[in-house]
Parts: sequence; C-alpha cells; structure tokens
Amino acid sequence: MRKLIVLTASCFLIASAGAFDAGQPPPKPANIKSIHPPNPSVPGSASSKEGKEGKPAAGAKAAAGKPAKLSAREQEEQAEAELSAKIAERLAAMRANQAARAAAAAKAKKDAAARAAKLAAMPPPRANGTHWAYEGEFGPANWSKINSDWAKCGTGNRQSPIDIRDGMKVDLEQINFDYRPSAFSVQDNGHTVQVTVGGGNFLSVQNRMYELQQFHFHRPSEERINGKGFEMVIHLVHKDAEGRLAVLALLLERGKPQPAIQTVWNHLPLEKRDIANPSVVLDPNDLLPQRRDYFTYMGSLTTPPCTEGVLWLVMKEPVQASPAQMALFSRLYPLNARPIQAGSGRMIKESN
Repeated sequence: MRKLIVLTASCFLIASAGAFDAGQPPPKPANIKSIHPPNPSVPGSASSKEGKEGKPAAGAKAAAGKPAKLSAREQEEQAEAELSAKIAERLAAMRANQAARAAAAAKAKKDAAARAAKLAAMPPPRANGTHWAYEGEFGPANWSKINSDWAKCGTGNRQSPIDIRDGMKVDLEQINFDYRPSAFSVQDNGHTVQVTVGGGNFLSVQNRMYELQQFHFHRPSEERINGKGFEMVIHLVHKDAEGRLAVLALLLERGKPQPAIQTVWNHLPLEKRDIANPSVVLDPNDLLPQRRDYFTYMGSLTTPPCTEGVLWLVMKEPVQASPAQMALFSRLYPLNARPIQAGSGRMIKESN
C-alpha cells in the first residue's frame, strides 16, 4: 500500500511538473495532504485511516483472531455443557472413592475373618486360677473354668458326691481298720476344718492297704442315701503306695457328743489358715460307728481338681454328734458341700 501511495505521489509530481512547464499553476491535490509517507503514529494520518478503511490495524488483527461473539442462547448452552462436564467429572471421582472405600472395607473384613479363624484354631489360653468357693462366681458350676487342671469338675463322668440308691446287695468283705492314737494338727483352711493325722493309720479293703492322710468336715452331708441327706459328714482320705485314693465317709446326725470331734474343736486355731499342733493325741477309732456295713462305688474328690478313680466307702450307720458341736462348725461354714453329681450308670455295691 505504501508503494502505491509513493507511486501516486510521484505521478502527481510529474504531472505537476508538466503543468508548471506549460505556465499553469500546479493543481492542488484533492486527497493527498503530503507527499511524505504517512506516519502511522500520527492520528489522522493515511496510515491511521488505513487501519480504519484499508488494511486492518494491529488491534483489528487481534480482534480478527478471536471467535465471533456468541449469542445469549449459545452462551447458556455452552455454560450448561461445561457444568454437566464438571458434574460428570465429580460423580466419577465420587464413584471411584466409594469403590476404593468398599474395597478397603471388604479387605479389612476379610483380614478380620482370617484373624478370627486363626485365633479360633489356636488352643485357648490355660486358666490357672486357684481360688474356689461353694457359692457364686467361684462356685461348683465354674470350678472347671477357673483352672485348666480342674477340667474333670465339669467334664468327668465319675464325679462325687452322688445319691446312693439301688445298690446291689452282696457279701462285701469287711473293712479292716488299723488305726491307733496319733499326733495331729488342725487347720481352718478356708474351705473346711482339716485334721492331718500322723502316719501309721491304715485301712485294708479289696486286697489293698491305704494309709490315712487327713480328715475334714462338710455341712450338710455331700452324700445322700436313697434321697436322704444328713446334717454333716466326715471324709477320711487315704492313699495307697501307688497313690490311689480311698475316702471313708462317716455321716453325722444329732445325738450325744462325739469325743474325737470335741478334741478337734478344742484345738481350733484362732485365725484361718493358721495351724495348731496340739500336744495331745487323737485316736481315729473313736470316729467309727459300731456297725461296719457300707456302700462302695467309684467316684472322685468332691473338691478341685475333682480327680476321678477314687474308691468311696460310705458307712451305713451314722455317727452321732451333739447339737452344740454341729452349731460350732455351722458358725464357721454354714454351707461347704458340693451338689449331687450324676450317677452315670455307675455300679453301687451294698453290704448285706
């Protein structure tokens, strides 16, 4: 464009020069203000006008590079499309997060199930409690749970005591007692009054000899005879050379004072678990009834650990003790008897 302007100006000058030579004044150009090239920086110059009328200026070029202005309808549609795209993107992110959380929860559940299965497969920890009682949380129903070594208290099928009934009457051999006056000690052990007897006291039955270890008291009697209970019972615990146990049960009923029991009461220690060692002797023969008929069956200890394989010998004839003697024990132990256990079809023999 600039070349065209320069050429036009040149033509104009030549024409002017020809007219001047002919004596005519040069004609005044109608549209050209200067023969100099227009300064684009000067407002109103031909270059500026070109920006408006001829070649587009720089601003016009920039404007020409932009898309045409959208209508209001097109702007709304574009905004809706952008919003829908953002919502779809957000929903996709939420679904991805939910899927990740669900996968994590499923994995945690699977891991927990695996841990539970592993724990279930492991043997339970051994219980090793030592405290037991005759009532409440530590009573007979829970003895087997207190200590693993006492499992027989809950699972054994030859437990004692039992209700002795339907005994088979046979010619049982007599029990041979070889008791003698002996030193003894007395202890209130927290479960009963226990008397430990010096060595040398034996009973013999079924071709075995058992040595007396100790005797103790229960209230009421743990055994029953054809459903009948007694106010108290004495258990004399014996052991043979191979460690087998035999327990002689002497049922107590109210009557005249019992000398051997009175000797024990006279030497009770003042505090529980203290041990008294009297200077006198005690003769276990004084505890025995005159008649020696008895019942016999295989059972267990009636206290933890409830060891089975114990030979029981229950004398038929009760032993008498005075009401005062029984009352003294009841002040110490109003209840220290294990409940009756299942007979489980055991054979019971009874003297004719």
